[in-house]
Amino acid sequence: MGDSVDGIGASGAGTGASGGSDRESVRARLSAARADTQARIAALHRDFAAIVEANSLVAVDDEHDPEGSSTAFERSHVAALLDQAREQLAALDLALERLDHGDYGRCEECGRTIPAGRLEVRPAARTCVECAAGGRR
Repeated sequence: MGDSVDGIGASGAGTGASGGSDRESVRARLSAARADTQARIAALHRDFAAIVEANSLVAVDDEHDPEGSSTAFERSHVAALLDQAREQLAALDLALERLDHGDYGRCEECGRTIPAGRLEVRPAARTCVECAAGGRR
């Protein structure tokens, strides 16, 4: 599977057959997505800290305070968003590794080329649409 030649150029999953320049444009797109995700993680950390700090300033009993349930929901919601962002960051790191190994753009399930449109929308995609939908085994 390492012969997907960047997983982008020759296999057609990228934006052309120029190889190195495609690889660099994919790397730039993945790196930009990674930076955006890191910024989102930092913002969510600040949001979470602000929620915790606001609750520490007030004697809040989540169970009996009318605002307690919304505060607990807000804290839980931000924590879930933070977990999703961390997962996205890990997926982007794996995509960069696949790019380095020449496997980027190749479905991990069936070995076929992941369409360029899917990679444009989901740059860390590891499977083609059909495999992601559970259609190919």
